[in-house]
Amino acid sequence: MRKIERHKRFEKNFQARVNPDPKLVKQFEKRLLLFIEGVSDYPIYDHALSGKLTGKRAFSVASDVRVVYKVVDDTCILLDIGSHNQVYK
Repeated sequence: MRKIERHKRFEKNFQARVNPDPKLVKQFEKRLLLFIEGVSDYPIYDHALSGKLTGKRAFSVASDVRVVYKVVDDTCILLDIGSHNQVYK
């Protein structure tokens, strides 16, 4: 089981981008549980990022909603959440 922390930028973007949609909040909660359990393939598609986001990873919440995170020691720090264009800018 993974230890999870939420960066303040993640919290801010979650409130602005996800929280207004209760259905998306529920989807996030389901996918986060899978992520914590160690699922890395379908349906979250956990993957390493490249370019200016090298060293970070992402997983899918919905068709165009991603969570960007980094691993520090034994903790996954959730850094950002939003659409593909919002988090990979």
